[in-house]
Amino acid sequence: MGKKEFEVSRAEGAHRRMADMAGEWEGTFKLWFEPGDPACESIQRGTIRSILGGRFLLHEYETQINGDAVSGVAIYGYHLDAGAWESAWVESFGTGTQIMHSTGKSADSMFNVLGHYGDGEGGPDWGWRTLIEQPDADTLVIVMNNITPQGDEMKAVETRYARKS
Repeated sequence: MGKKEFEVSRAEGAHRRMADMAGEWEGTFKLWFEPGDPACESIQRGTIRSILGGRFLLHEYETQINGDAVSGVAIYGYHLDAGAWESAWVESFGTGTQIMHSTGKSADSMFNVLGHYGDGEGGPDWGWRTLIEQPDADTLVIVMNNITPQGDEMKAVETRYARKS
């Protein structure tokens, strides 16, 4: 990545879109273990801030799952040379002791990455897709889908944030 390419991305590309996501957020967190009604719903509060001169975003958040406190941290980025979104995610509930690394080449501006995790019993890996959309300046939607080893994809998490004033 050259300095010029990064500056163009900061002005009008992926890094500009990332900068628009920075801020204080609060919204609704929903969790599904199977299709149908969510298993739980609670408030989620998060902070997203630009780090390393606008190269990445750091997302820190807190929510609850059935009354138990959950916190998480994710780093989001766009790898200019690879033309791919990337993330590293850890959470006190979902990732255990794994750092979930996810990547995804995207033909559009939507953040769309895919990672994998083990079932804890030595079986085949499952997939985990994270999608982030910002339909307007004050709304951020993060959806995480579970993908079975057979390729069936279903919603597992949805966070709908509103920007705090």
